[in-house]
Amino acid sequence: MTDLDLLHFEQLKKDVQVQYLKEHTPSHDDISKWKGIDIIYFQEDLRKKAKGNISEKSFYTYFKNSPVTKLPRIDMLNLLSIYAGYESWYGFKKQHLFAGELLKEDEEITNDELAEIEKTVTESPALPSEEIPVQKQEIKPTENTDLQKSNTDNQEIKENQKIPAAAGTDQIKPKKSFIRRNIWAAVTAVLVILTGLLGFKDVIFSKTYKYCFTDADRGVGVVNTIEIKVIKENESPILYKIKPGECFYYSTKDKNLKMQISSPFYEYLEINRSLENAPAEEIIELKPDDYKMAAYYFSIKDANGDPEELKRKRNQLESLISKNAVIYQIYDNNIYGIERLDKQKYITLVTTPTTSLKNLSVIEMKKDNNGKIISIKFKIATDEKNK
Repeated sequence: MTDLDLLHFEQLKKDVQVQYLKEHTPSHDDISKWKGIDIIYFQEDLRKKAKGNISEKSFYTYFKNSPVTKLPRIDMLNLLSIYAGYESWYGFKKQHLFAGELLKEDEEITNDELAEIEKTVTESPALPSEEIPVQKQEIKPTENTDLQKSNTDNQEIKENQKIPAAAGTDQIKPKKSFIRRNIWAAVTAVLVILTGLLGFKDVIFSKTYKYCFTDADRGVGVVNTIEIKVIKENESPILYKIKPGECFYYSTKDKNLKMQISSPFYEYLEINRSLENAPAEEIIELKPDDYKMAAYYFSIKDANGDPEELKRKRNQLESLISKNAVIYQIYDNNIYGIERLDKQKYITLVTTPTTSLKNLSVIEMKKDNNGKIISIKFKIATDEKNK
């Protein structure tokens, strides 16, 4: 990558902006100021014309910052170039050459470079092919300094006189050392076992309980994430998040269990259990909140572009959501984390027929005493896999 490539990418961003403005009217002409529904419309147009998609995270990374310090992947560059009216990223650069710029189609090694590599290898010094012989040292027998070497009788008498001194004392010492070592090993093993029992007593003496959750009205699994707070005396609550269809496993040696269970589409529930005779597995029913479920259903319902169906969808949401509702959209990126929408902007977003709505998920939803939705927190996940 060169600095010229970064300059070319800045040119391409301007061409993409010009191409989109030919048929659309976003909230700002400057592409770096687009957000929310503007990005969703742009993604739809990109899928339609270039048969591809970029994630919201990639949009914020490469279009919100100017100039950029790194170049996107080549597949994204080709996609944006096709959208802007060029056959590829190479084709775009070819038509926007700077003064003195040379454009290469590939980066393969040329014949001259290959010859230079071969020359370097040929001229390199050769390693020695023969090993250096190892000289053998002759070991000379030690001279016998016995002055009576010729007298064989005297030599035999000398060997017989080699009597081991204090043989009984040498045999007693190893026995005492062996006993002492075994005693210390046994004491050390006992200490290790006792330490392990003290360190893992909670695991050894605890019992695991399994709690599964079901919809009280429909008899099916809970449709969204469940938050469970385990309340223990003189301790801060411990929060667990359970995905749809999964069960909650909790290990404890306590005799009582207190749980606070909440979920965006279900009523709050507090559970108190005595664990002395409690079963190891239990199914807990959660009562659905019909108002919240209806608001979610009409938010993601596909109207297939039918004007009458879209009108019914808008009317349903108008009746379910309070006019002063506080609505937030959460983004999965570090540049732009959250955006606040009013009721009408939210209804416009979810009644616009885009493929992104299938990825809409509600994080939190609250209602007042009259059943009106007063708070919604949601996000639209991306289909693009980060590589």
